[in-house]
Amino acid sequence: MTEELWKEGNMYVSYCPELDIASCGETVDQAKKNLKEVILINLEEAQKIGTLDKLLQEAGFDKTQSILALRKELVGFTPIEVAL
Repeated sequence: MTEELWKEGNMYVSYCPELDIASCGETVDQAKKNLKEVILINLEEAQKIGTLDKLLQEAGFDKTQSILALRKELVGFTPIEVAL
C-alpha cells in the first residue's frame, strides 16, 4: 500500500489512495500510526461481513501470495500546478 502525507494547517494528513482511507495527527508519526489503525479496522470489519476479498480486488491487490501486493508499480508523485 502507499501512503501520501501532507500538512493542512497545524495537522498532518495521511492518505492511502488504494483504499481511499485517510487519517490525521499532530505529527507525521501520529498521522501514520492513525492511518494504519484505521486501515486495520476497515480490513477487519470487511472480513467480518465477508467483503474483504471484494474490497481488496477492487483496490487492485493480488491476494494470491501470503503478503498483499499491488498489481501496479508506484512510479512517483509529483506536484503540478494548473491555472484556470
